[in-house]
Amino acid sequence: MSLYKNKYRVESIRLQNWDYGRNGKYFITTITKNRQHYFGEIKNNEMYLSNIGVIADVMWHEITNHANDVELDAFVVMPNHIHGILILKNNDESRNGGGNRVNGNDRFRRDNACVVSTNKTNDITMKTIGQQRFQNQGKNTISSIIGGYKSAVSKHTHHLGYEFGWQSRFHDHIIKNDVEYERIKKYIIDNPINWNDDKFYDKKIP
Repeated sequence: MSLYKNKYRVESIRLQNWDYGRNGKYFITTITKNRQHYFGEIKNNEMYLSNIGVIADVMWHEITNHANDVELDAFVVMPNHIHGILILKNNDESRNGGGNRVNGNDRFRRDNACVVSTNKTNDITMKTIGQQRFQNQGKNTISSIIGGYKSAVSKHTHHLGYEFGWQSRFHDHIIKNDVEYERIKKYIIDNPINWNDDKFYDKKIP
């Protein structure tokens, strides 16, 4: 736990030296509150979606209508979580190795660990990318996209009168190479078949 504005907060599970708006493939997992089986059930190795599960599926495929430069890859809705791969193709050169950028009286240099901000009084503040992200997650980042997705699912389910909730935050993994990409993609596709061995497997059904 750390202090921010004299309040304790849970440390981010995002990598602190990575800009989650950068181009790349991201393996995303987000889980229902208390791992409740809101999304449906597995029968004979196949996923049968509940009404809430249908909403979760539809809203995922709506992501490209609300975020720029993002592609959807393998995706699955499971009884109490979703897995998906998002591919960011951001055209922002400052995010993808385009060098320094100047904005008014502030100059920013982005490297692998921190952002250096120099204002007109020549005071220098060192902040990790993670600290910058905590205060402003930015547009078209993994955090903003998944935050929007989770919010849309909650909004539509509650509007229809269903009880539903997400676990706070989400899990992500930056896919490093093609071998890892193929392995994760297969894992997502085969998830219903391997449900009994899944780390999120839980027999409880609401």
